Amino acid sequence: MKISKLIIENLYGISQLELDDKSIQLEGNNGVGKSSVLDAIKLALTNSSPRKYVVKQGEQEGRIYIKLDNGITIDRKKRVDKSDYKSVKDENGNEINSPETFLKDIFTPLQLNPVEFLNMSEKEQNKLLLDLIEFNENKEEYIKAKFGEIPSGVDMSESILEILNEIQDKDGKYYQDREEINRNIRNANAIVNDIAKDIPENYEYDKWKTYTLSDKYEELNKIKDYNEKIDRSIAYKENYDNTINGYKGEYDSNIANINTRKNNEKSEIENKIKEYETKIIELKKDLENLDNKYSIEEMEVKGIFNSNVAKLEDNIKVANEWASKEKKPTEQLENDLKIAEEMKGHINEYERMLEMRNNIEKLSQQSQALTDKIELARNLPGEILKTAKIPVKDLTVENGIPLVKGLPINNLSEGQKLMLCVDVTLNNSNNLKLILIDGVEKLSDTNRDELYKICREKGLQIIATKTNNSNDLKIIEL
Repeated sequence: MKISKLIIENLYGISQLELDDKSIQLEGNNGVGKSSVLDAIKLALTNSSPRKYVVKQGEQEGRIYIKLDNGITIDRKKRVDKSDYKSVKDENGNEINSPETFLKDIFTPLQLNPVEFLNMSEKEQNKLLLDLIEFNENKEEYIKAKFGEIPSGVDMSESILEILNEIQDKDGKYYQDREEINRNIRNANAIVNDIAKDIPENYEYDKWKTYTLSDKYEELNKIKDYNEKIDRSIAYKENYDNTINGYKGEYDSNIANINTRKNNEKSEIENKIKEYETKIIELKKDLENLDNKYSIEEMEVKGIFNSNVAKLEDNIKVANEWASKEKKPTEQLENDLKIAEEMKGHINEYERMLEMRNNIEKLSQQSQALTDKIELARNLPGEILKTAKIPVKDLTVENGIPLVKGLPINNLSEGQKLMLCVDVTLNNSNNLKLILIDGVEKLSDTNRDELYKICREKGLQIIATKTNNSNDLKIIEL
């Protein structure tokens, strides 16, 4: 399709202009209306204008009428005090349903201003190329189905490939969240390693967690009491003879003391007998009772002696019984308790380490889930491109970056970029075979001539503008 007739009335600075199907170059100084022709054509196709005032000043209505060589007509009117008018009819004069959608499908932004494309930033150029790749599914539903959510920070108005690139980008939420999680994992691992270096190798946590020190200490105390009885019995036996001799010495001493006192008293009495002959009978009587008197004391001393010996004999029997027993070893139990106390001292840190490891496992799963999503975002463009309609031959996409013949757009020369715009225009057989070039003086002579030549060879209609010093609008057929 090409433009066979173009009528512009009262739009921008143009009062009346009619053109046919020829390729033309509009020349003149700034303000003569060159760009107004291109803006009017863009208005017809897109219903948008970069200018604040569309209708020519002083007029109430402006019109752009385009007839294509296949009979389709586009008639759009902009009005000051009324609603705008549009009519898009097929070759039979019938109104086309969804006219804006129809118009959008017959051209690409690249063909409406290749020069502007040259001056765009690399990011803007990439975006324009990615937008050309057809994706017929609902983007939000597609992303939700693939990722289970709409990732935050993603601009859903972008093309699907740009969206996927944003999702997997290092500045994206998934990547940043994974970095944060991985930092937490590294910190947690450092803590675990710090804890682990103080915990014995092959630490039996379950054993020491349930190990009861009080029971073992009770067992140890019983053994110590048992062994102390043996020690006391042995000592008791060793002191037995000394104790008996002590008792015997005390007994002999007491008897000797009694005999001494008895003899002394006898002597006194005998002296008194001599002195008190008158009392001899009485004194003799006392003398007779003296043995009986002291025999009672002897019996008392003997009774104490016998009682002590009897008690000693009872005790020595018990001592003999215990002294014959073999002592129970405590070294192993004491060593076990020492180890147990040390091992139980590690329980809290070991439990902390286990908790950290569980947390690390959860974080690792979260990190892997994010990695899977990032990888998915990296792989999905390949799947999309398998079935998507690619607007340019040799256009591929890697990590969200469009490549032409394996090169990023920034690596292409001015001429290659212009040819890219031509290729995009020609790729779709339903495209309007038209290229608008605003400001060909900005191109090198070589690239301008080559572009004109290629367009003529490919059957593309050109409407171009060139600024010069003429105050009149000149229309030159190419």
